[in-house]
Amino acid sequence: MLIVRTLILLLLVSPTIFSQEKDLNLPNLGDRVSGVVSLEQERMIGQGFLEQVYAQAPLINDPIIQEYTELLIYRLSETSQVKDRDFTIVLIDEKSLNAFAAPGGVIGVNGGLFLNADNEAQLASVLGHELAHLSQRHFARNVLRGRDTNLASSLVMVSAIALAIISNNPSAFIAGPAALAQQQLRYSRIFEREADRYGFNNLIAAGYDPAGMGEMFENMAKIRKLAGDNPPEFLLTHPITSSRVSDAFNAADQIEFSGGKKNTINFEFVKGRLKERYADYSPQTKVRFFESLYADNPTNENKYSFISALQSNGQTEEALKLISEILNKFPKNLILNITKSEILLSGQRLDDAKQTIDEVLKISPDNYPASILKSKILSAKKETIKAEEILRDLLISKNRNPSLWMQLSEVQRAGKNIVGYHLSRGEYFTLIGDFDNALNQFQFALGLSGNSFQTSETIMTKIKFVQSRLAKRRGI
Repeated sequence: MLIVRTLILLLLVSPTIFSQEKDLNLPNLGDRVSGVVSLEQERMIGQGFLEQVYAQAPLINDPIIQEYTELLIYRLSETSQVKDRDFTIVLIDEKSLNAFAAPGGVIGVNGGLFLNADNEAQLASVLGHELAHLSQRHFARNVLRGRDTNLASSLVMVSAIALAIISNNPSAFIAGPAALAQQQLRYSRIFEREADRYGFNNLIAAGYDPAGMGEMFENMAKIRKLAGDNPPEFLLTHPITSSRVSDAFNAADQIEFSGGKKNTINFEFVKGRLKERYADYSPQTKVRFFESLYADNPTNENKYSFISALQSNGQTEEALKLISEILNKFPKNLILNITKSEILLSGQRLDDAKQTIDEVLKISPDNYPASILKSKILSAKKETIKAEEILRDLLISKNRNPSLWMQLSEVQRAGKNIVGYHLSRGEYFTLIGDFDNALNQFQFALGLSGNSFQTSETIMTKIKFVQSRLAKRRGI
């Protein structure tokens, strides 16, 4: 239970007070932990964790937001101490402020993290913190410190943690004697301080304004004050005090660094997209709300939110007029051009949508959100074979993405590829850990495969894999 409770704490976004040391150069982590928990074991645990999140968390299935987040994390990782950059990045459809890092390179980000960051530097400060949890192998070091080398129950443990994260209520797992809880909290703060310091260094190395971390702390402090007696759980376990905010700004002031990047236009567009997503109004009311917001404060972010609201309300021509205006300022911006194609698709202007997205793909071949959108356009045009080919190409590098397999299955069903439909559904259920449904889908596919030896052998291999996972789960 020590590991369970402590890992819950370190998974939460909870930056702590900076060390008073002026020297931010930290020693390299030794590899002694590998003798206790190997990298392969961490990946296995991370896979179990991921299955739980995929199965139970509401996910943001938005290729534009996904692509932006992945590119940002990978750019930050280049100046971090993370050696294994095989990440799986999950977007949680929850507007509370949270992010987490789990063993095996799993990084989760709530939609609310974007809403509570004023600029990209602030967002990057949180993501750098999570990358530090991975680079310093905090999970493995918890195991090492606890002298508990039995990992047989690890998948059960991460299941509990996943549920805590999804429900935004990890306090249910923080139980036991008060003295033990305090000990765990102290140890967690050691890791959090380390993650903050490495994350701070990473923020600077990546070229961002070092004040971004202190500014994010300020935002968290405001959230804590406004929430009163019911703040987010991570602010309860690691309260953001005024001294913590000032310490973060002091650390930035001590760094001889100027001209750091604070924001990007793509952050503004992504945040604007999420603001419209989480606006709790009817489509018509959303339009009026964001129209008024943009009139009062005509930022790129608010204009994008207004465009998204118009699209959601079916006001295609009005949305196209506004997106054309902003495209005059940023004609080569990929997010804007993809958004224009989305609007054209929603208005059933399929040829115009395809022409627009083809122009994007000329500039950025294999662009993920553009490729996804082209597949949707082709499917709408009844060109399902071409649509399927695009998705299969994407799955070469993104075969752990369950939403891609689900989209592929829908295209295959529309194209009467019934064997492919069941196979893709089987892959989807396998990724989310629903092995009973995965087995059913693969068996359906096998029954329809006919006399194709190669297809039958492929399906049998998948069936055997799923059966082995079911046997392990049931203790057979």
